[in-house]
Amino acid sequence: MKNDKATEQGISWFEIAVSDFDRAKKFYETIFNEHMMVMDLGVLKMAIFQRMDGAICYNPDWYKPSIEGTLIYMNADSELIEIQSRIEPAGGTLIQTKKLIAPGRGYMCLFTDSEGNRLALHSYS
Repeated sequence: MKNDKATEQGISWFEIAVSDFDRAKKFYETIFNEHMMVMDLGVLKMAIFQRMDGAICYNPDWYKPSIEGTLIYMNADSELIEIQSRIEPAGGTLIQTKKLIAPGRGYMCLFTDSEGNRLALHSYS
């Protein structure tokens, strides 16, 4: 499922740095309840999300997980609460549970993934 609104706003692709590829793949497959397609490009290993245009990426020379820096809001459609409920059992940490951003802007949830990256989920409901 592609988010046309995100594409209209200029987001075309994102990459999330991981230090343990298998652990991170399992984390994201668990919270989004979907299989991720793996691409091994020799110097770079990626697993592609089905629900949005992005991937987790492993190359210890190019990608370093971080809780600081750019914050990506990942599309959770109408499943924000369900996805949020799977974050801690999958090895992540909830920083902020679902809350209203502002009227007309939807809701968000803030978390760290299994690799220590700070990310958010977004939904209009």
